[in-house]
Amino acid sequence: MPQTADDVENILYRLNRNFESGGPATFLVSSGTEGPTIAVHVNDPIVVVRVDIGPVPEDEQRQLPLFRQMLEYNAKGLVHCAYAVEGGELVLTSGLALENIDANELAAVFSDIDLALARHVKTLRELATE
Repeated sequence: MPQTADDVENILYRLNRNFESGGPATFLVSSGTEGPTIAVHVNDPIVVVRVDIGPVPEDEQRQLPLFRQMLEYNAKGLVHCAYAVEGGELVLTSGLALENIDANELAAVFSDIDLALARHVKTLRELATE
């Protein structure tokens, strides 16, 4: 049976995640009192989960250690999401198939993101501003 944004919303309720509507088919999920907002956007046939981490430094000498660290985190510490650069912003992102999304799959993505926010973001932000 095809899934919809309403199904994703119901999964968020079942996962007991605090969230609010961010517009049509978009949910803004809390990552804690001091953490960035996690955006969940349903765009059939996929669900995109994304967190903006911060701007990419313009200085290419500062980009190299930052990008290297991102790649290392992607290889060693993340299974269900990955760091990326989009439009000058460092992001943490994941894509899921809407057709068969379930609570376990979305919970795994949130666990990966929560872990990354707790363990990686401080170092990445320091590398971006050194």
